[in-house]
Amino acid sequence: MVEIASARLPEARFVVADALPLPFADGEFERVFTGHFYGHLEGASRTDFLAEAARVARELVVADTAVQPDHDAEERQERVLNDGSRHEVYKRYFTGDGLAEELGGGAVLHAGPWFVVVRKVF
Repeated sequence: MVEIASARLPEARFVVADALPLPFADGEFERVFTGHFYGHLEGASRTDFLAEAARVARELVVADTAVQPDHDAEERQERVLNDGSRHEVYKRYFTGDGLAEELGGGAVLHAGPWFVVVRKVF
């Protein structure tokens, strides 16, 4: 995918790396956006991610899955990929207010039945 994207947007920079630590300089961005990633972080990884987001940007926007009536707020799930491989993942579900509180404050931009979005300014 990176090869295809690079060919289509030769002026852009594409990075393949682990999320922790973020491979960017201090203050390199105005905003970090994460979609359906934060809810997979366990324990200290959440704290580490928030510190890294604050290091590289002045704003963080988190979109993640809303609390669902047929799921526990925190659970382990088995995911089966198209190749048939099976993987266990950690998954959390959020309310808008609960996510904002966990981020240390922030504005709830959306709190719907499927996902929530919170904006945090550092």
